[in-house]
Amino acid sequence: MTTIALLTAGGTGTRMHQDIPKQFLTVENKPIIIYTLDAFQRHPSIDEIYVSCLKGWDTILDAYTKQFNISKLKRITIGGDTGQESIYNGLKAIEEDHESTKDIVVMVHDGNRPMVSQDIITDNLVKQSECGSAVTVIPTTEVVFVSENGKDSNYGLNRDKLWRTQTPHSYKFNELWEVHNRANEDGVKNMAASCSLMQKYGYTTYFSRGSEKNIKITTIEDIEIFKALLTTKSDEWIKK
Repeated sequence: MTTIALLTAGGTGTRMHQDIPKQFLTVENKPIIIYTLDAFQRHPSIDEIYVSCLKGWDTILDAYTKQFNISKLKRITIGGDTGQESIYNGLKAIEEDHESTKDIVVMVHDGNRPMVSQDIITDNLVKQSECGSAVTVIPTTEVVFVSENGKDSNYGLNRDKLWRTQTPHSYKFNELWEVHNRANEDGVKNMAASCSLMQKYGYTTYFSRGSEKNIKITTIEDIEIFKALLTTKSDEWIKK
């Protein structure tokens, strides 16, 4: 069995309002994407890493991976206009590079989710091995309202039945590859999350454990939180 991490880093980061894409912003002298890559580099169950990268930034990423010794990197491919297309391009690169994909598990992860822990990766892979697929989730602790106008609501959802997805998502490569090809044939073009696409084509979603610390960096506030998390250690008296 070969386990491949596929990182998506094709976003332009428009919500960040910076001159460079969010995944390439530097925090404590290291690009955000490298923090993410390093998590998979260090995990013993990850055999190879692929990155679907924003066009024009692939050579910069290649230089960074050499500088920070990301030796498991197999290939950088160009991302697409949507998250779905970026994942497809990464899967296509994997398919091209391997004579047989029958025994490949692919773990899809957001390149701008740098606080993914070794435990989250492990739990996701264990669940995938048990159930055939795994999606990282956390419970919803806030009340969620449904509103058509964004100003008021008279309908709230039961938070006890709501789960927020994160990444990684892990699948048998051939199943995910088949679903992406079916979606292209059907004209389904803009489903950014693999779990949504798999569910659309009849696959059950199985949960693995995430964390509130496993943040996705999309705003300046997220970078501030990320910086705090990098330097925070739990007090010894806190029970885990």
